[in-house]
Amino acid sequence: MNHTPLLLTKFLFISLFLLANCTSPGLDATETATLTVTATLTPEVTPTFTDLPPASTPELGLVENPLILALPPTVANRANPQAQIEAAKVLASLFTERTGQAVVTVIPDSETALVEALGRGNAHIVLLDPYAYELAYQRGWVRAAYAVIEEGEGKYGAQFIAARRGGFDSYFDESTEMNTADARTALAQFNDKKPCWSDEISPSGYVIPAGYLNENQILTRAPAFVQGHPTVVRSLYASGICDFGATYIDARKFPSLEDEFPDLNEQVIVVWRIPAIIPYNVLALSTNMPQEMREILANSIPAMLQTTAGKAAFKALYDIEEIQPVNDGYYDEFRTYLDWSGIDLSTLVE
Repeated sequence: MNHTPLLLTKFLFISLFLLANCTSPGLDATETATLTVTATLTPEVTPTFTDLPPASTPELGLVENPLILALPPTVANRANPQAQIEAAKVLASLFTERTGQAVVTVIPDSETALVEALGRGNAHIVLLDPYAYELAYQRGWVRAAYAVIEEGEGKYGAQFIAARRGGFDSYFDESTEMNTADARTALAQFNDKKPCWSDEISPSGYVIPAGYLNENQILTRAPAFVQGHPTVVRSLYASGICDFGATYIDARKFPSLEDEFPDLNEQVIVVWRIPAIIPYNVLALSTNMPQEMREILANSIPAMLQTTAGKAAFKALYDIEEIQPVNDGYYDEFRTYLDWSGIDLSTLVE
């Protein structure tokens, strides 16, 4: 008796859903693409996961694996973020137009989420605050491309101040706006004195000044965090709260302070000024991209800022009007005193 062999042909349909924005924890994607792949198995084979060929990752910059432009984390907290989302779409289109690379956008929940996304390859074009940039740089995840310029400068300084009645000497010439001694000489008088700091994450009101004190081996008493640069000034004027403090330049001229204390500049003196080493925000590119791709993207940005649409989009999305090309060495002094502060960098990224 003849038996007709029964050949079973099995078809496996695999649907791969690729989120064009490469969503990850803490990131909201704005676009989704769907790709369907059909595979046929040979007869008499029972499929297992190990029988399937490994999935290959499409080349970065293709529609299937786009570059990701990250919006500022603050957008996620706005009641109506539509203007920023639209600006991001404009920038993504301009990047694609000028580089040929597919670009989509994401909205991170926080600066911490944005740094983590860089580590996972889920963000490529980013604007970072100085702490987030330094954290991502130390982990090898970004390279600086442009410093954001504010009032003509890419970095700013800070100042140590004290009440004149405290008997401190000033090593700063108000007429020339120049220090008259080195930091060690000027700051030695703060040994065993109590500082007033603005807050725990302020670069000019705590972190970098603390770095200068530590580098010069100045040991102080337990600080008071008074929540605000004007409050530091007011605390020194009132006396009895602390002996010295640090602020941005020049917090003594804060309007309400000048109105409240007409003799403020006489009573609260600048002891020494920290040079302009504290950066504003950093426009950076992910190291998950090949260097050539980073260079192409970086070179396209100035031309985009020259267009009406690009200028408006950068302003609406990142509050950027002017940038300066830089490399990571531009921030060396900042990272030196950030390190001297002894503060865990991850605690400064919110």
